[in-house]
Amino acid sequence: MKFDPRNNKFTAIFTGEILGAMLPSIILICLALFVAYKFIDPAPPRKIVIATGNNDLNYNAFAAIYGVFLKQEGITLETKSTSGDKENLRLLKDPESDVDIAFIQDGEAHAEGAGTLLSLGSLYYQPVWIFCRCKLETTHLSALKGKKIAIGYTGNGTNTLVSTLLAESGVNAENSQLIETGGEEAAEALRNGKLEAAFFVDVPTSYVIRSMIEDKRLSLLSMDTAEAFSRKFSFLHHLVLPEGAMDLVNNTPPHDVHMVAPTATLVVKENMHPALVYLMMKVIRQVHSGAGLFNTKDEFPSAKDTDFPLSTQALNFYKSGLPFIDKYLPFWAATFVNRTLIVILPLLALLIPLTKIIPMIYVWLVKRKLFRYYGELRYLDTQLKEIKTAEDQRLFLEKLNEIELKVINVQLPVPFSQYAYELRAHIELVRSKLQHRKYDSPDPVTAADPKSYKS
Repeated sequence: MKFDPRNNKFTAIFTGEILGAMLPSIILICLALFVAYKFIDPAPPRKIVIATGNNDLNYNAFAAIYGVFLKQEGITLETKSTSGDKENLRLLKDPESDVDIAFIQDGEAHAEGAGTLLSLGSLYYQPVWIFCRCKLETTHLSALKGKKIAIGYTGNGTNTLVSTLLAESGVNAENSQLIETGGEEAAEALRNGKLEAAFFVDVPTSYVIRSMIEDKRLSLLSMDTAEAFSRKFSFLHHLVLPEGAMDLVNNTPPHDVHMVAPTATLVVKENMHPALVYLMMKVIRQVHSGAGLFNTKDEFPSAKDTDFPLSTQALNFYKSGLPFIDKYLPFWAATFVNRTLIVILPLLALLIPLTKIIPMIYVWLVKRKLFRYYGELRYLDTQLKEIKTAEDQRLFLEKLNEIELKVINVQLPVPFSQYAYELRAHIELVRSKLQHRKYDSPDPVTAADPKSYKS
């Protein structure tokens, strides 16, 4: 037969065997890809809902700044106004709530427990400022007993904290007038003499705090018991406002002021997407890492809060910083690379053993075409002793020739041709044994010439 270079049957003979060998592996790989892509690391949502508070200017201001940074990364930050820290905590714990993240004053969840909520860390100190219309210098909270005192709005972290501080100092609703008001409203009432003392939990740059510091009718109380409070309540920190820190020209305050301060914390739901957590860590570091009156540069964000366990991503951030990919790529690119790696790694775990298994399956499928003829040949070889006449010998030779003809017609790739030649050599060996046996017929072999089957 003349060779035709256009005839590709010998190069495509075992496409079926190859597909048969690879099909289970292909199905397994596709299943692994689907599971990894769909369930192991779904794409992060494009919107985050953050709970702030109606009366907390700092929370709302920082939320607005976060929104600017997140928008640059293609994420929308939606702000949800609330009545304060208590509602923020409740919304985070509610599985039906759409709130993903919230500002909460450290210590607010001290009594209720953290539940499944996780922390991204502390953002900044929130000093407790105590202003009073006092004739004598006051250094202990017990001196406020019997006075009309503003303790912050209901549901706000200030209210909870101040109530705790006063109760520990023997001041309560039975021996004093505790008014649930705060912010500018409380400051105005204090200036007008409607209040005798007021508590504020605020940053030193606050307009309310600045205006009250400058008011000569008011005194800023220095807590001699600040260290004692910080020892008793782990969420409180002992801070010192240095003499002249608020106004060097006028030496305000005229002496060091001892204060206590919780920190503002950022708390998230347990199921918040890891990529978004790392993005939030990146944002809060950009916003809160600067130096302030009570903190040094890079002191915040930090793991100073005590109410909630740190999320895994926040813990990694504080130990090692951002992951390598997140440092140098935009959020969308880093997310794509991370998700791709999560898909590829289990795929590689499958492919490495499959690269060894698939060739073995392929070889077995090819050899299987010849195995059945080996079975027939072995059967004939074991039946040689049953041949009694020349007619039996002729029938056996015909059967051998049929087997050999089938082997000749089996098409094998060149690397596997040796197996066909080995089988034909074994057929010839059995034929030789058969031809050398002596029977009554003068020439039984000529009745079935094996050469007539060969092409």
